[in-house]
Amino acid sequence: MHRHLLSIKDLSREDIELILETAEGFSDVLKRDIKKVPTLRGKTVVNLFFEPSTRTRTSFELAAKRLSADVVNFSVPTSAVVKGESLIDTALTIQALGADFVVIRHSCSGVPHLLSKHLKASVINAGDGINEHPTQALLDAFTIKRHKGRFEGLKVAIVGDILHSRVAKSNIHCLKKLGAEVRLIGPPTLLPEGFKKEGVELYYSMEEGLKDVDVVMMLRIQLERQDRGFFPSKNEYFTLWGLTPERLSLTKEDAIVMHPGPMNRGIEIDTEVADSPRSVILEQVTNGIAVRMAVLYQLGGQ
Repeated sequence: MHRHLLSIKDLSREDIELILETAEGFSDVLKRDIKKVPTLRGKTVVNLFFEPSTRTRTSFELAAKRLSADVVNFSVPTSAVVKGESLIDTALTIQALGADFVVIRHSCSGVPHLLSKHLKASVINAGDGINEHPTQALLDAFTIKRHKGRFEGLKVAIVGDILHSRVAKSNIHCLKKLGAEVRLIGPPTLLPEGFKKEGVELYYSMEEGLKDVDVVMMLRIQLERQDRGFFPSKNEYFTLWGLTPERLSLTKEDAIVMHPGPMNRGIEIDTEVADSPRSVILEQVTNGIAVRMAVLYQLGGQ
């Protein structure tokens, strides 16, 4: 493994498979009465989040604590950042205080890569702008493997706001490396032709794109980025690209439904589908702890 986890692009298929295998072991640990191992005792993990997060930040915090590491959740509003301190100086200060791992989420693409050039601590990308979200792709792959047992020959449909989705980009790289066939579905304004160069199929119709797929991965419509009018209205979006029970019936009978969260019910996904037995959305959240434990474990040089 590398010293940092910045992008799925940086990982080989063997790296990904090693993380998934390690996560399987940690998943068993999380079923014990005492859900803790001493692996990272004496190490410090700092969560440096410049964007709101519930799942990812809490998941990293729990993962670190399950490995017996000390955890610090950095609060941007009460930090020297608001006084004008640069991001690099802030990160160097955190490192000087003893951080061994810096988990960073930022609205600007490339920030984790920038920090990795200045820090000796391991930098983990927890989402940078519209670029990547590698640990989300890894936990998604782990969830798929647990349900399907394989990736070769699987048809995975990623649906929604592909243009702005760091989750989609990381999943495309991850799933393609593992041998799955990836389809992208969404409105033309949110699914540019340029994605074809990634070796995926593009569909602008849910009815065509969902036929016989094994996995449906819905994406959150990023309403905060919709000031340019990428679609006329929320109602029209749901009418054309929302996942309904009728559309789910077009997939294979054992197809699973995924969503990285948070969900906009009634906009990208129908409540009946989100809460159905075929939904593995809450499993994704649970699996995120084991996968992030595996990432910290491997980056820690164990």
